[in-house]
Amino acid sequence: MKKISIVSSAFNEQENVAPLYEAVRKEMAKWADKYDYEQIILDNGSTDNTLAELRRLAAQDKHLKVIANARNFGHIRSPYYGILQAYGDAVVYLASDLQDPPELISQFITEWERGFKVVLGQKQQSYESKLFFGVRKIYYWLLNLLNDSGTDLVPNCTGFGLYDKCVVDELRRLADPYPYLRGLVCEFGYARTLVPFVQPPRKSGITKNNFYTLYDNAMIGFTNYSKVPLRLAALSGFVLGVVSFTVACIYLILKLCFWDKFPMGTAPILLAVLFFASVQLVFLGVLGEYIGAILTQVLKRPLVVEKERINFEK
Repeated sequence: MKKISIVSSAFNEQENVAPLYEAVRKEMAKWADKYDYEQIILDNGSTDNTLAELRRLAAQDKHLKVIANARNFGHIRSPYYGILQAYGDAVVYLASDLQDPPELISQFITEWERGFKVVLGQKQQSYESKLFFGVRKIYYWLLNLLNDSGTDLVPNCTGFGLYDKCVVDELRRLADPYPYLRGLVCEFGYARTLVPFVQPPRKSGITKNNFYTLYDNAMIGFTNYSKVPLRLAALSGFVLGVVSFTVACIYLILKLCFWDKFPMGTAPILLAVLFFASVQLVFLGVLGEYIGAILTQVLKRPLVVEKERINFEK
């Protein structure tokens, strides 16, 4: 009998892990005659009672497997590591906050049975802040606009979806220490389909997303799938250099021709210095993001260090 792996990562989600477990168990009961299943939840160094709640649930049901991380390894590494630890014929990833509806699992499996190797949940609407949702839409539009990798990136997909075993095997071979999952599964080129959904509001707890996590995700996407920012920086530097030299020549000629009528004020010089200094800082920041991405790849740090496993076979 084939197996479906359901993977989630949790940080301080003590009120959500039990409803998540029940929702997955109920959904997979519909497929009990066709598929075995396992549910893997990683506790990402929670400081509340999330791990204790997971222990309680795992003691009641061997289908639930728990990995306790030694510390919080972040919003990218922990979920990705969980997917790599799943050896089912298909792997479903969904967030532990129930904003990725577990009710879509059956639809994912149905599409997988039709032959699709990647089935992605695509947000059509969200009950989150309209500002955040709008910023995300602009980000995906900009990323696709600047994308020069040849990969057809799918907007409004966060990683929620189903991945065939062959896709997960490719991820293992890649061994990316800081991956952009939603881009990688598109880059492989396997047959994929989209399942639209409306993201429900969070019922319990508080979101772990903040400006830094959103910025981090955005920069990973840009540095992995576009060299356009670097080329814009180089081109802009060249254009500004030509403009600066031209303006300097004109200013010198005017000063020589109209020495008394064309005073050399400090304000224009100061404004020019501040402008070019700010432009340089912006471009240095862009360059720094790419260098940081290279450094992350070179260091090859482990995705996660485990503290404990529960209900995994010895």
